[in-house]
Amino acid sequence: MRYLIILNDPPYGTERSYNGLRLALTLQKREDVQLSIFLMADSVLCAKRGQKTPDGYYNLERMLKGLASRRAAIGTCGSCMDARGLMDEDLLPGVQRSSMEELTDWTVAADKVIVF
Repeated sequence: MRYLIILNDPPYGTERSYNGLRLALTLQKREDVQLSIFLMADSVLCAKRGQKTPDGYYNLERMLKGLASRRAAIGTCGSCMDARGLMDEDLLPGVQRSSMEELTDWTVAADKVIVF
């Protein structure tokens, strides 16, 4: 089954992106799941390299690295990145600059779309 998770909120300050990635990590453990994650608006900052969080606090960089290592497709909205001064080289390995066109393709292909 194909799942698409769309995140909108910033990496910290709310827990919506954190909870979306928690679900993504759990889904990715299933054998029959193909997972895509699209970051837009402030959530593009979830894919920024070099996040430093206090000990014992969740870290979205580590969560996204885990998903990328398990072959989840992770795209970031290019115009959202541009609006926030985020460059391609700022992105974590396994995360790619994407577009609304690709999000449209992923949405059409998905069996389930989940938005956080």
